Parts: sequence; structure tokens; C-alpha cells
Amino acid sequence: MANPIVRFLSHIFRSKDLVTLNVLVALGTMGGQELFSLLAFQCPCSPVRNFRYGLTATLGPALLLFFISIILNNQTRNLVDGCRCFRIKQCPCILYSIMGRALVAPLTWLVISLLRGDAYVCAFNEFVDPSSLTAGNESFPLSHATQILDRFPCGESPDNLSGFREEVSRRLKFESQLLGWLLICTVAVVVFLTKCLKACSSRLGYQQEAYWARYLANEEQLFQRTAEAHSLALAANNVKQFFGFVALSQRDQALMAKFPKQGTQLSLPWDNITGISEYQDMLGIPLYSRLHKWANRQSSIDKEFNMTRLPYPQPQLAASPTSDH
Repeated sequence: MANPIVRFLSHIFRSKDLVTLNVLVALGTMGGQELFSLLAFQCPCSPVRNFRYGLTATLGPALLLFFISIILNNQTRNLVDGCRCFRIKQCPCILYSIMGRALVAPLTWLVISLLRGDAYVCAFNEFVDPSSLTAGNESFPLSHATQILDRFPCGESPDNLSGFREEVSRRLKFESQLLGWLLICTVAVVVFLTKCLKACSSRLGYQQEAYWARYLANEEQLFQRTAEAHSLALAANNVKQFFGFVALSQRDQALMAKFPKQGTQLSLPWDNITGISEYQDMLGIPLYSRLHKWANRQSSIDKEFNMTRLPYPQPQLAASPTSDH
């Protein structure tokens, strides 16, 4: 039962449907935020410590999620290899794409944290101006005001100051939620403008953009599946050469019988298909990936070689001298 679930989750996180993947990441982050708030968040209710703990609880997990998202992104390694080996001119543009996907989880964490307001109340409780607080006809006692305010997030205050505690919590949660909604609107505007700029600057129409995305997804899926079969054949051949036999499962035996081709791919083709490639064309022919570009050039080289190859000269018998009689 667990194996299909693992395969399903692996398929989801390898999916090229960015909308689905981003929604799943956001939902997972929201669940993590809820669990953290219920099980781990505990304001220290102490001067200075409140501010440090509140900021750490808000920004710390967001930064951690940001770096984890970059590390787990499949495009990160391709980008590093491509920029290092080939100095691709489109590296900054591709980097922006990776950063955009990596910001989904941390931005979700920040938004949910601000909308809840608990961390914000804990961090900024001691900075509330006590002279601005009122509860009915009473005024807040200014003596030891900071120490009293620091205890509010924990619900620890004299009974006669409960009205002030509610006012401080209500005021800070208002500020926190306002910042959360401003962050949501800012992200929405940035995403909208980015989409518009990308659509306006793209040389491709909608149909070809959709085809390109589908091609990349199919190429990645077929490449991984074929690489698994090819590496299995190569490993089986080497193990058999060492031990004299190789223990294969029925599935592996069927796979080996169906694809018996063995051998190691040379280093140069691996280098040529390494890295991320933006859309380009050569003499009007679209090139959707580095593998597509390599295959197209390889086909041209093979065709040119076959055209220039001369047939072997046929041996001709020398005419025997005829004697005149």
C-alpha cells in the first residue's frame, strides 16, 4: 500500500504542472504553519526575547523553506552545470524562474504567520506606546509598563488590566493582518506583471509555448526511463563480467531481452546535453532543449557524412594483350 503512495507523491513532486505543484507546496506549508503554531510556538513573554523569538518564528522557517526549495529544484543543478560549463547568456533569466518557484513556500509561511498574528503580537508587544492605551475610563499604568506589556501574550496580567491586554492584542493583530494582505496583493501584482512581460517578450505563440512545455515534460520522462534501462543493462554486463553471472529479476530479464543494447555513452555527448537551454532556432528549425539541439546536429553530421562518403572503387581487370597472328 505504501509503495503506490510513494510513487504517487514522487510523480506529483516531479510534475511539470507548476500550478498543481505550487498549490501542493502552499497547502503543505499551511499545514506546517498550523502544526508549528499549535505544538511548537511559545512566546517567552520576556523583554527583548519576545522580539527575537517572534522574528525568528516568522523569518527563520521562511528562509529554511526557501533554501530547501532551491536545493530540491531539479533545475538548480542543471543551471549551475550549464552556467559553469557553457556560460549560458540566459542564466539570469533561468535563475529568476528558479527563485520564483522557491519563493512559494516561504511567502506562504509569511502570509499565514501574519494573518494569524501570534508571532507579530509576541514580537512587537513591548513596542506599543502605553500612553495610547485606554480601557474605559482607566489609563494604563506607566510604571513598569514594558514588563507588564511583555506578559500580555501569555495571558498573564492583573485582572484590572485585562481590557488593556485585549486592546493591545486587537491592535497588533490588525497591523499583522494588514501586512499579510498587503503582501498577498504585492505578490499578485508582481506575478501578473511578470506574466504580462513574459508574454509580451516571448517570440512564441500560445500553442507553441504549450507544445514546448509538453515536449520538455515528455523528454524528461522518457530520458529518465531510458536512462534507467540503459544503466541497468550496463551494470548487469559489468557484474556478469566480474562474477560470471548476474542475478536479475523477471522484470529486469524482460527489460534486458527487450533492450539488449549495451555500452557506455561518451563524455562529449553528456557535456553537450548538460544544462538548461532557452528556446532557440537554427535556420528556422525550433530547438526546444539541449538534447534536441544535440540530436539535430548529430543528424546533420551523419547525413553530411553519408553524402560525402565515396563508394569503394571496384577492382577492374586489366585487358589481356591480344597477339596478332
